[in-house]
Amino acid sequence: MNAVVTAVSRSTSHTLVKSNQDSIRLVAGLGVDGDAHQGATVKHRSRVARDATQPNLRQVHLIHAELHEQLRTAGFAVSAGQMGENITTQGIDLLALPAGARLCLGAAAVVEVTGLRNPCAQLDRVQRGLMAATLDRDEHGNLVRKAGIMGVVVTGGEVRPGDTIRVELPPQPHRPLAPV
Repeated sequence: MNAVVTAVSRSTSHTLVKSNQDSIRLVAGLGVDGDAHQGATVKHRSRVARDATQPNLRQVHLIHAELHEQLRTAGFAVSAGQMGENITTQGIDLLALPAGARLCLGAAAVVEVTGLRNPCAQLDRVQRGLMAATLDRDEHGNLVRKAGIMGVVVTGGEVRPGDTIRVELPPQPHRPLAPV
């Protein structure tokens, strides 16, 4: 299966749920045009409270549609944009990407992967137990965060459902994703 964008979403206010759009415009160094989290420095309220001058490593949030399917099978009513993501993908194992991987989206946009999204309690406002459902343990007992990845916009452009996704891996050695 080819990797594709299945939905794009944004919100002008600091709400978890983002509305699906026909397209979004990514702006280099800033994020999703018109999204509350757009900016060169942190925009997530908890991070702003700690240090508003930190670089925004969370300009774009991506979740794989396969997670939505897994959650629906477990009894959760989730759809694209409900978990705060800007871009919903299919056919790519986002969580297995290394830090620094670049996702070429559609004709021009490029997002560089900065790390994992750390699931927060706001997910339980969508549906009780959703936060716990996005966490797991691997065979060694290590915490596995499944709520998507974060990135920064390297090259701007329009992104639409149906756009293809091409992955460019960084040079070896690859660094595994950690929460940002």
